[in-house]
Amino acid sequence: MALSNHYYYDEEKCEFIRVEQNKFELIIYTTCLWILNGLVLGAIGLAALSSTVGTPAELALKAENETLLEQMESARESITSIESQLETISELDNELYRSLLGLDPVEPDNRLSGIGGSDPYSDFDIYSEDTRELLRWTSSKINSLQRRIVVQRASFDEIQAYYNRNRNLLRHLPAIKPVNNIILSGYGMRIHPVLNYRRMHEGVDFRAEIGTPIYATGDATVRSARREGSYGLMIVLDHDHGYETRYAHLSGFAEGIRAGTEVRRGDLIGYTGNTGMTQGPHLHYEVRIDGQSVDPLNYLIADTSPEEYQMFQQISDNNPMSMD
Repeated sequence: MALSNHYYYDEEKCEFIRVEQNKFELIIYTTCLWILNGLVLGAIGLAALSSTVGTPAELALKAENETLLEQMESARESITSIESQLETISELDNELYRSLLGLDPVEPDNRLSGIGGSDPYSDFDIYSEDTRELLRWTSSKINSLQRRIVVQRASFDEIQAYYNRNRNLLRHLPAIKPVNNIILSGYGMRIHPVLNYRRMHEGVDFRAEIGTPIYATGDATVRSARREGSYGLMIVLDHDHGYETRYAHLSGFAEGIRAGTEVRRGDLIGYTGNTGMTQGPHLHYEVRIDGQSVDPLNYLIADTSPEEYQMFQQISDNNPMSMD
């Protein structure tokens, strides 16, 4: 942009005389004018952009909030998974450990007790609907998990105290797997593989090749070690307190195992086989209380993880056949 010509009036000469302009000053003036115009236009553009999109600080904060929301959504999935695992532990606590020891189950209302009083999450109401819902859900679940963990810890403390008071009884309890293998069929009504009709299967069948070592599942006295009809070679252990275990279809007995022999949990008592009426080599294992058969899976508590127990239970539920 060029400067216009300027004149001044010379009174002595009675005429207008043009002002001579310095070229360097003209360049400086033009440059400054362009810079000023650019700054004005930039300010106007930035103001318009900020009103529609946001300032750089606002944009950075928005991106940070979006990342935090994504992380909280991921945390929601983790919390749900932890809640499911805690539910499994609670079920095992009530239906297995406490039931086995004769303790009263922990009532569901005690495990899920809520927070009384006014709304504890009202501080989140200032946020947007999606954020408010996510924060409320997360805080509620975390508080619930914390309370349930406290209740579960108290239950385990009670079980431990009971164990310490009744250690002699628990040494005799048939609480481990007789062989270190998975089960093939479970307790209950099953189709017999030889007779081919449904009848009561009073134990569980463990997978085992002929000659696999068998261990006593609790302290006991050998009641009998002999051939017992369709059971084949069988060992019967008397654990006192009304408990009895049976190990059937054996190929042989361990050295010294005979009626009257005292054994401890984990002692070798025999070897798996295929004697009696069976579909193939395996170990048939029974637990009886006061002469009545019960599900042995409920007594595999000392060396069976919750995941392994669930796997055994699924096999038992889904396989309609027995091995004997």
